[in-house]
Amino acid sequence: MGRVRSALVRPWTVGVLVVAVAGAGFGLYWFQPWKLWQDETVREALPEVTAAASTPPAGEPSGTAATPPPAGPKTLASGELISHEHATSGTVKFVRLSDGSHVVRLEGLDTSNGPDLHVWLTDAPVKEGRAGWHVFDDGRYVSLGKLKGNKGSQNYAVPEDVDPSRYTSVSIWCDRFDVSFGAAELTRA
Repeated sequence: MGRVRSALVRPWTVGVLVVAVAGAGFGLYWFQPWKLWQDETVREALPEVTAAASTPPAGEPSGTAATPPPAGPKTLASGELISHEHATSGTVKFVRLSDGSHVVRLEGLDTSNGPDLHVWLTDAPVKEGRAGWHVFDDGRYVSLGKLKGNKGSQNYAVPEDVDPSRYTSVSIWCDRFDVSFGAAELTRA
């Protein structure tokens, strides 16, 4: 009788262990808890657009054609990041470069690292506390790409077909859990 009971318990025990190991593996993949202790610092300068060297018209000596220097980058809107799911701080700037392109710049960013974080340009209002955690995917938004690092200063190109006047906030968005780590309301300069 002892052998029969032992033979019946083994497959059940092995099955439970297999399920437990698979569940733990999936949980580690899904939540990636080690990222809470890993910081990625990015230190990007604001992009500078340089004017292409111009060639003077035929017959005109070199150096006589006056080409005005391009206007430097201009901050069109900015805001301070507030915390949502995770403590988040820093400044967000919506910048027009001298060539007319736009970037969203994060300066002094300090947030938690996490799985599948993105920078979103959105039309959602920025709300304090838990009320603001899940609002950014309710309306219009544009993903500007994966968050390059959870600390530092970094730039995100805004696609040319995006109308900047339609967006009023920026969120550090966790795609995996559909939650904002932090967000900033953009106030026009």
